[in-house]
Amino acid sequence: MSNVAASGAELVDVAVLRCWMDEHSLGEGELSDLKQLGGGSQNRLIGFRRGSDEYVLRMPPRHPRPTSNSALRREATAVAALAGTDVPVPTVLATCFDENVMGGAVFYLMQRVDGINPTVELSALHRENPTVRREMGLAAVTVLARLAMLDQGSLGLGDLGSPDDFVSRQVERWNAELESYRALSGYPGPDLPGLDRVASWLARHQPDGCKPGIMHGDFHLANLMFRRDSAEVAAVVDWEMVTVGDPLLDLGWLLATWPDTLNTSMMGEIGAAGALPTRVDLVKRYEQVCGLTLPDMTWHATLACFKLGILLEGTFARACAGKASLELGKYMRSIAKLLFARAELFMTSGIEI
Repeated sequence: MSNVAASGAELVDVAVLRCWMDEHSLGEGELSDLKQLGGGSQNRLIGFRRGSDEYVLRMPPRHPRPTSNSALRREATAVAALAGTDVPVPTVLATCFDENVMGGAVFYLMQRVDGINPTVELSALHRENPTVRREMGLAAVTVLARLAMLDQGSLGLGDLGSPDDFVSRQVERWNAELESYRALSGYPGPDLPGLDRVASWLARHQPDGCKPGIMHGDFHLANLMFRRDSAEVAAVVDWEMVTVGDPLLDLGWLLATWPDTLNTSMMGEIGAAGALPTRVDLVKRYEQVCGLTLPDMTWHATLACFKLGILLEGTFARACAGKASLELGKYMRSIAKLLFARAELFMTSGIEI
C-alpha cells in the first residue's frame, strides 16, 4: 500500500474514530501518523498508528455512490469469512455497520498488511530476479484458483450474490450501468471505440452457464500485496466487488489486465519489469491447481475488458460531475479505451496476444 498526500482531520473525524476504538478496546492513546494509502480508487484506505500498533481504516469515498455502504458491508463480511482459508486476506479487527457513527459512512478496521503492491514498488529481490517475477505471476493465479475452489455456503457467504443466470445477465447489466452515467451533470457521454461490436460479440458467443463460486470481482496485480522476501502473495485486498457468480470471470479479469507487448505500463512497476508468465501459463496453472480443464477463456477475458472498461468510464463520468478528480477520470478513460481495444484483439486472436 503506497502513501499519498493527505493527513489527519482531512481524512477522517479523528475524535469519532478514537472514541469508537475505545469502545472496542482497540489500543490506547491518541491516533498518529494518519495517511491516505493507495490501493483502490473507489473506497478510502487510511493508515495510522495508535501506541505501538498499526491500523488500516476502510471506508467509502468522500463522494459515495448510492451502493457504497452496502458494498463495504459485503466486503467486510467476506474478508472476515475468508480468514483462515488458503486465500490470504487482511485481518479484520472490528466493523461498524451503523451509518450514524461516522457521518453516514460505514467502515471497518484491519491490521496493516506487511507487504508491497507490485504495481507501485518492487523489492530488490523482485526487481533483480526475473525468475522471482515469473513466480509472482504464478502465485497470483494460484491464489485465485484456491478462491474458486472454496465453498461459499460453508463460509456463510451463500447469499453474497445472485448466481442464477449470472452469465446471461452480464452484457445487459453493464450496458445499463453505462447508460446510467448520462444522469451525471457534465458527462458528455461514452467514448469507447468498439463498444457496440464487443457487446454484440459477447451476446452471440455467450457460454451456457457457470458453476457458482466466490468472486473477488476485481482481481488483478494492483489488488495483491506480495511478501518483500519472496514471490508469495501476502494478501488479496480491495474486495469491494466481491460476489457469488462465475469464478472464471475473475480469471478473465486477470487475463484482461495482464501486461503484454501492447502495454506493459498498465500494471506499473511489475508490468514494466517484465519476465511475467504468459496468459497461457496462467490458464495452465489455474487448471493444475483446480484439477480441471477449462473452456476457451476468450469470452471471459473479453467480458472482463467490457465490464472493467465501463466501470472505469464511470470514474470519468463522476469526475465530470465533480465527484472525483478530473486527472484521475481522464486517466481511467484512457485505460477504458485500451481495454476495449484489447477486447477486440481477444475477439479476433484469442488470449494469446
